[in-house]
Amino acid sequence: MTRLLHLDSSARPGSSETSRHGSHTRRLSARFVQRWLEHQPDAHVVYRDIGAEPPAPVDGRWVHAAFTPPPQREPWMHDRLAQSDALIDELLAADVIVAGVPMYNFGMPAQFKAYVDNIVRVGRTFGFDRSRTGEPYWPLLAGMNKRLVILSARGDFGYGPGQRIAHLNHVEAGVATAFGYIGITDVASVAIEYDEFADDRLRASITSAESEVDALVACMASAVEAA
Repeated sequence: MTRLLHLDSSARPGSSETSRHGSHTRRLSARFVQRWLEHQPDAHVVYRDIGAEPPAPVDGRWVHAAFTPPPQREPWMHDRLAQSDALIDELLAADVIVAGVPMYNFGMPAQFKAYVDNIVRVGRTFGFDRSRTGEPYWPLLAGMNKRLVILSARGDFGYGPGQRIAHLNHVEAGVATAFGYIGITDVASVAIEYDEFADDRLRASITSAESEVDALVACMASAVEAA
């Protein structure tokens, strides 16, 4: 049974499929999960709406608690890390992470950045040892065969690799870098563009992105079944 972790981080409620002001990334992530369940009806899905209920940002108390060895932690430290622990436990249990991550001012939303800061954690998702020869950091989730799917949306166009303003796109690279650091390096992405134009180009981009999602699900589900 495949386990999916479905994350949405758009500040927009609802889907653009049913609401004029709904979210394109919520539309794509819901489609991905729906198509996956058509391929694998017994797949287990855990959903977390980061956009509506973002994790608490990392603060000084979080850092103090995270970098204190577990046997030495005081009760308040365990309390401060409880949300981070829950997010990491969900991530560890997942085979496929489906993340709706719209572009806000060229990068990921603050809500998703707070999520990333809570799951990239010493001792739980990456290791660190100053005395280690060579690189002192290492990913703890490497070799777990986890797959990450980034479903994005942007107002302008030409943010893809090699395109006119690719250098301004810090969404996919930013998300993939953080997940790669903890050992999740199998990454795929699909994006809708032209949102601010709201014309035929947007409609064509939505249609194309939905087709890409369908094809991606078919490919990934087949690969999982064959493994």
